[in-house]
Amino acid sequence: MKKARQKATPETTARPTYIAVEGPIGVGKTTLVQRLADHFPAKTVVEVVEENPFLPDFYQNQEKLAFQTQLFFLLSRYRQQQDLWQPDLFHRYIFSDYIFSKDRIFAQLTLSDNEMLLYDQVFQILDTRVLKPDLVVYLQARIEMLLDRIKRRGRAFEQNFDPDYLKRLASTYNDYFFHYSDTPLLVVDTSDINVADSEEDFQGLVRSILRHRGGMEFYKPLGR
Repeated sequence: MKKARQKATPETTARPTYIAVEGPIGVGKTTLVQRLADHFPAKTVVEVVEENPFLPDFYQNQEKLAFQTQLFFLLSRYRQQQDLWQPDLFHRYIFSDYIFSKDRIFAQLTLSDNEMLLYDQVFQILDTRVLKPDLVVYLQARIEMLLDRIKRRGRAFEQNFDPDYLKRLASTYNDYFFHYSDTPLLVVDTSDINVADSEEDFQGLVRSILRHRGGMEFYKPLGR
């Protein structure tokens, strides 16, 4: 007699490998996640920036709308992250275009001291309930390239993007990941590679992601 197949449950279903892609605005996080999801049997978690009703006005008046903008992002990202605790029968990988703690990187740049104290109380409660990635891929690029990519993607509220804000953001990202130790980390400078359009560059990065076993590594394209 054939043995009855065991029904999949949260206890018997392995969690997919969870890989998050991070980096400053315009670096190509979502583009890479979409390419990776097409390459692997993967589920994606992509933040919908346009859903934040405060964001367009935030770029016109950061001081006035920073707290509302940041709190909306924090709660929106938290709701998305809760789905990652659910077992997945169909996907070996999960790719996300952000890590939850990125929210605090932005908050540090825009919130006043009193706002930051209140924000941190909420953040610290939520952060303990969020699944950590198995690997973070941190993308970097030169500021002029970031500005060009932001312009080319065509979001109306980003067309007059403040270069000084972007420089401060990129610097804060670099400082954050210089001290980062929460998960394995792969650092990728995208200034001289094109993972969006070059199959060779994309496949080289895929191989590096699959080989990565722990700690911090810097991606070095072959022959460059």
